[in-house]
Amino acid sequence: MQEAVLKSRYHQSIKKQLQEKFQYKNAMQIPKMVKVVISMGLAEASKDKQLIELCLQDLKNISGQKPISNKSKKAISNFKLRENQVIGATVTLRGERMYDFIERFAHICTPRIPDFRGFKRKGDGRGNYSLGVKDQMIFPEINLDTLRFAQGMNITFVTSATNDNECLELLSLMGLPLKSKNN
Repeated sequence: MQEAVLKSRYHQSIKKQLQEKFQYKNAMQIPKMVKVVISMGLAEASKDKQLIELCLQDLKNISGQKPISNKSKKAISNFKLRENQVIGATVTLRGERMYDFIERFAHICTPRIPDFRGFKRKGDGRGNYSLGVKDQMIFPEINLDTLRFAQGMNITFVTSATNDNECLELLSLMGLPLKSKNN
């Protein structure tokens, strides 16, 4: 299997840039990508089994691997929710698929977002970064003919960084379009 372009660029140049900027004493301190988690809430689709299957297929096409269905643990009558009803789907990407997804998302999908000016420079304080996508139509893997409604998703980039500055620098060097520090 061919090594991902982004992974080789990380090892050849991004690690060196991070080492110079943050002055790490040990090469093991340099932050790296751990995983990417893509999750999709299926509240609107939970009434129709065909819509759930379409959403799961879309998530599979986007990520390249089969999603896990999240089911409700208990019934709540006010929300019209039954026990063991599918309410979401999740995919965790690691290794080559993770690097391929980051590269496709940063360079192919984000330019397709209308009026896009960059993602906010705000992490979770522990070296991870989450963002929301309102519409799955930005992904070229989605068949627009089978699309019935716009379904959003959350994408979480989990890194080995210990703070937001290191995480955001790593993601911006990997090509994720973040807003400039002035905005």
